[in-house]
Amino acid sequence: MFFRLEPRGEQSTSMAYLSPVLAGLLTFITGAIFFAVEGQDPLFAFKTLLYTPISDVYGLSELCVKAAPIMLCAIGLAVVYRANVWNIGAEGQLLMGGLLASAVAVNVIDVEGIWVLPVVLLAGMVGGGAWAFLAAWLKTRFHANEILTTIMFNYIALNFLIYSVHGPLKDPDGYNFPESAMFGDSALLPTLVEGTRVHAGILFALLAVVVVWVLLSRSFLGFQIKVLGLDASAARLAGFKDKKLVWITMLISGGLAGLAGASEVSGPIGQLVPQISPGYGYAAIIVAFLGRLHPVGILLASLLMALIYMGGEMAQIELGMPLAITGLFQGMLLFYLLACDVLITYRIKLKTQKPTAARG
Repeated sequence: MFFRLEPRGEQSTSMAYLSPVLAGLLTFITGAIFFAVEGQDPLFAFKTLLYTPISDVYGLSELCVKAAPIMLCAIGLAVVYRANVWNIGAEGQLLMGGLLASAVAVNVIDVEGIWVLPVVLLAGMVGGGAWAFLAAWLKTRFHANEILTTIMFNYIALNFLIYSVHGPLKDPDGYNFPESAMFGDSALLPTLVEGTRVHAGILFALLAVVVVWVLLSRSFLGFQIKVLGLDASAARLAGFKDKKLVWITMLISGGLAGLAGASEVSGPIGQLVPQISPGYGYAAIIVAFLGRLHPVGILLASLLMALIYMGGEMAQIELGMPLAITGLFQGMLLFYLLACDVLITYRIKLKTQKPTAARG
């Protein structure tokens, strides 16, 4: 290696918040080069990607539909990441939330009552929270690395869901399609704007942003979470119960991801299908860091990520490009964000070879 990374010492707070802006600019420049290489007009391509999807009221409503689950997952991840607990399993927790909520909903299809929807949503939160709590228990009881366990739980949750729609939750009148029966009206989230798909899930997401902001900045529990994240030894010395905090933060994160899954199946989808998430839980990881783990930043980053999802679909239709362009821009954004963060914390120093002593 001809260079090394040297700590800068005191970090710049302003640069830490400018890092996402710089990462977005670099992503924009790289994307322009990519479109030009592909024979597309970069300006028209970016218009298709970032403006056309939200150029009307229906597009703005779809932005809210896609932003809601991302925001719920990301705001929960902000809590655990502040505690230095690396939950990578929001996707699996979302799937388990949607699965358990669906298991309740399909058994109360003919039941009417205002209590049905809250029970379905609560079941989703329990499903996501329990899936996260299992990883927290493995971490605190057996010192299992939560990064590995939560990643593996994502695939286990996906296979549980696939088994369910092919087995116990499969609609017997669904012409052999892998999906559950359509939920009853009492188990569906109300639509906020007539003629669109925007539902009450976006209100849950906005409420979660406010609640988590109060939790992290105005509560003693939030103070304990921050101390645990900065220095676990100091947290223990202060009398904070670190294992309990791990459980609490993972439950909050998993519960919010589970609520996202329950909101998807009881909102725009209305039933359990294998594709209830195109990767919202994974995108939420990028959103959490892009928003600097701050609730307001996460709100804005969620809207941007939702727009990228919509833009990828529009680019497929208008430009004939593969849907994988969504993952391409997500990956570039994450890469540049991490690179900018590294260069804010460290400076690059060239290694100089020491002269070898001449032999006598």
